[in-house]
Amino acid sequence: MINKSKIILVLYLSFCFFACKQNSNPINEGQVTIVSTTGMIADMIKNIVKEKAIVSSLMGPGVDPHLYKATQGDLKLLQAADLIVYNGLHLEGKMTEILENLSNIKNVEAISNHITQDSILSDPQHPSSPDPHIWFDVKLWSSAIDGILPVLINLDTSQKEYFTSNALAYKKTLHNLDAEVKSTLESIPHEQRILITAHDAFKYYGHAYNIEVRGLQGISTLSEFGLKDRVDLVDFIVKRKIHAVFVESSVSQKNIMAIVEGCKQKGHNIIIGDSLFSDAMGAENTPEGSYIGMVRSNTHSIVNGLTNKKE
Repeated sequence: MINKSKIILVLYLSFCFFACKQNSNPINEGQVTIVSTTGMIADMIKNIVKEKAIVSSLMGPGVDPHLYKATQGDLKLLQAADLIVYNGLHLEGKMTEILENLSNIKNVEAISNHITQDSILSDPQHPSSPDPHIWFDVKLWSSAIDGILPVLINLDTSQKEYFTSNALAYKKTLHNLDAEVKSTLESIPHEQRILITAHDAFKYYGHAYNIEVRGLQGISTLSEFGLKDRVDLVDFIVKRKIHAVFVESSVSQKNIMAIVEGCKQKGHNIIIGDSLFSDAMGAENTPEGSYIGMVRSNTHSIVNGLTNKKE
């Protein structure tokens, strides 16, 4: 059965895009425009195209993509885009249907389509649901460059050698970052390698770098949790004598604070480690405002929290 709302949405956006093209043609003006949903995707693309395209992201620092709703400003950016790149695997939550429908009339790519599908982890509570947080395995994230590169070259074939050279250089940088993360985490004793966060965003990180990961909520901040989930997590922390739990820059601290209080009531004091960047990078023009800086910041925060160190 045909979904009338989908047809109306596509027709409406088609009209908007046609009207926009009447007023401005970025390609004819020599300005290729690329819009991504998350900052992590935008950062990858910027490292490949550099000054040869205008790259922007819809979701800035502290934004939770699971809950994000498109604004009128977003529609304007999407209208002007020659390419739209999103994460996929339902990370974008309420925007997913819009992005999928846009693929009928626009050049739209899901970055998750460019990694090997057997590398995608699943939600432990819902095995049929994929975990979308693929950027936390640096090696896996780097592998997506090979898939997105031809898409970017297709936008401007005259820059094929330039884009290819930049992509190779960035992959080398990420290879070094992957090794750096492994080396930095070696200082955490085996029995203390347990990362507890507000929601289960770090499974890929744990899988890649040998860290046990627990989240109060599931892989999405839309996930429901109850009193039993909090009690079970508190009991786990007390039993394992865990030093620290972590809040996230894009998730409310309220639920983690309840865990801290629950541990305190059982005579086990824990600290709240530095805020981790999970579904969004840091502020622009800060080290954490880049993918590499975000990963480094998280890694150092995890080491300091789990080994009870202060920088």
